[in-house]
Amino acid sequence: MTPFTLHRKKQFRVGMVSLAALMALGSASSATAQEEEMMTLEEIVVTAQFREQNLQDTPLAITAVSGEMMEARSQINIVDVAVQAPSVYFIQAGGAFGPSLGGEIRGVGQFDFNPAYEPGVGIYVDDVYYPILTGSVMDLLDLERVEILRGPQGTLTGRNSIGGAIKMVSRRPTGESQGYVSASYGSRDLIDIRGSADFTLTDNLYARVSGVHKEQKGWVDRVDYGCANPGNPEGIPAFLPSGGGKCTFDKLGGEGYTALRGMVNYAPDEKLNILITADVSNVDRTPAADVVTVSNFNPNMICGPTCSYANYYLPATESSEANILDARSRFKGWGLSANIDYALTDNLQLQSITAYREFNAKWGTDDDSGADPSFGAGGWNDMSHDFFSQEIRLNGQISDGIDFTVGAFYSDQLTTYYTVQDIRYIPGLLLQFQGNDPVNADSFAVFGTVIASVTDDLTITAGVRYTEESKDYTFVRKNFDGTTSFVLGTLDGVTAEYSGDNVDYRVTADYRFAENFMAYATISTGFKGGGVSARPFNATQALEGSFNPEKLINYEVGFKAEPFENSRLNFAVFYNDYTDLQIPISDCSAYGGGPCGVVLNGGDAEFWGVELEFETQPVEGLSINASASYIDTKWTRVDERATSINLTDRVSSTPTWQASFGIQYEADLGENGSITPRFDMTYIDKRFVGRGLGDPGFLPSYTLATARLTWRNADQDLAVSLAVTNLFDEYYKTSQFSALFNFTGGAYDTLGKPREWMLNVKKDF
Repeated sequence: MTPFTLHRKKQFRVGMVSLAALMALGSASSATAQEEEMMTLEEIVVTAQFREQNLQDTPLAITAVSGEMMEARSQINIVDVAVQAPSVYFIQAGGAFGPSLGGEIRGVGQFDFNPAYEPGVGIYVDDVYYPILTGSVMDLLDLERVEILRGPQGTLTGRNSIGGAIKMVSRRPTGESQGYVSASYGSRDLIDIRGSADFTLTDNLYARVSGVHKEQKGWVDRVDYGCANPGNPEGIPAFLPSGGGKCTFDKLGGEGYTALRGMVNYAPDEKLNILITADVSNVDRTPAADVVTVSNFNPNMICGPTCSYANYYLPATESSEANILDARSRFKGWGLSANIDYALTDNLQLQSITAYREFNAKWGTDDDSGADPSFGAGGWNDMSHDFFSQEIRLNGQISDGIDFTVGAFYSDQLTTYYTVQDIRYIPGLLLQFQGNDPVNADSFAVFGTVIASVTDDLTITAGVRYTEESKDYTFVRKNFDGTTSFVLGTLDGVTAEYSGDNVDYRVTADYRFAENFMAYATISTGFKGGGVSARPFNATQALEGSFNPEKLINYEVGFKAEPFENSRLNFAVFYNDYTDLQIPISDCSAYGGGPCGVVLNGGDAEFWGVELEFETQPVEGLSINASASYIDTKWTRVDERATSINLTDRVSSTPTWQASFGIQYEADLGENGSITPRFDMTYIDKRFVGRGLGDPGFLPSYTLATARLTWRNADQDLAVSLAVTNLFDEYYKTSQFSALFNFTGGAYDTLGKPREWMLNVKKDF
């Protein structure tokens, strides 16, 4: 792939030609279509407030995407869905953070995988909370819909939903004896096979089984520096034989994912429903597509726009043996949940959600992403995680027009983070240690919400949630031979603790001015849990480096409208008062001195923004959707010891502007079925990535386009699709790792995928 194969202006010209062609196709058929009955825009039902509600009746900023729409957009994971929602930005983490996800909603979130830190966006799968970023890059296997709730959801989903929440809802068993099989082949030997089957076991007992296997080669060459540069001035030897142009170890950015989910639904009568879900997943892939873009101390380490000299190898020294690191990213996990609904009376329903999940993740890191041993750093990570949660909800109706929910939530998690670190870039210091750190975290909450219809048009919603949380982190710091670490020995056996509580509230008033226009105003709060500094250099930094929760108050007004037949137009404007941000500091004179690894509540900020979503089906077969968002930020306080942050810096890495557009037209071919062309575009503004390189850093803006052509037979049970993602082969970057720049003079960026094609065949039965 050649970077920037088409100039940006040419991309938009081609995009507009594609759009015009689709519109012409719609216009050519409109005369006939208008003689037929207009298609009704599909009603979207969400459960954000613990009860089924029409999207347009819910006074929250929600993006809801159906499983059919995700398939039409060629979306394969939660990152793909999030990027097309306003004020939402998610990425698959770079190589240093292993098989994890990072992201923000309305500028609030988390990117660091370490279990000492909490995510700022709550992720839920079938109402079960997923408490950690590692392993959260989930496939969209057999989903009914995805709900993205923007703004703090403190009263509804609790802690760590300070930015918002993402709820994935699976298709439930219905006993209708149906299913599908889907197979895809595409660029770089992509193989994607998935399917689902729904069937009846006995009377009132139904089951659904879904599975997926996906594999694909990477696209960034991992090159042997010594082989490609024989006689190099650094004296770096070759691992592969020189000559013949075969100096590539592997391809970064590959995929390898397998998952299976089984669901059993028991409904003996109208009162009781029991849903049991079990799932297992396995990831085995090459590291993320990272390329060195800055190498001030040794420019030779810049391989090129789509290649890397990362060798995952540190040679032997007088005091250390060679260290060969595994250049793979692996994850194995499974989970089990029971969702029980029981109608106590006609107006009172009890729900219990019990869940257990565990996983193990392993990944190696080449932290300098180069081959020069003078600046070498690498590690091996092995993380095990166990999580149990129990939630009880009581939904009821006091009288006509007054609904309520009360409940309680408890969770208990244990994460053990084993790591081997070999750091050689600090002058005069060889820092080698192994850690095996257990991290315990517990949370308990009680909550309640009341929805009162004051008049036929005015509704007041009020909610409150009280949360207690605690966490302890025990540091183990050993030399490679098992003795106490020479450098970090004061940390060995030290346990740092945090505990605290918090009250969240929400008050919303919504008023229906007309049948097709509802406006609302909200004040709501949320918090991201407190914790301890994960990477201290001495006992004082660990014991005194705990921090309290981040807190946010959201002020929001918006409306939900249906401006004309078969259309939806949703709008929101918000202002956030964000306090006690958890930020790293550089001056540890108050924490024992030396290198600094302390995080504290060192900043306050203000966020404000505007969001717009639109969807319409103006004529039979033609669908159009669009969204746009703007968000700005300002620091109001920064601790003077946080020297890497300036008051004039942008607070968040969420793009200032985001926009998306999609259009499709289903043309009826009579006995020959139908053919549906679809075109999508997404614009992501430049992203702030901090001052790791000294000056404020930004990743360039980019525009992505996807085209898909689908043929369906007349019986609507067979579909053949050809899709092209990143249609204009945009060269773009999703994240930057510059944490070691002051030591190594280098930084690397993670690349987004190049243009890819995929041929898919799907059979329903």
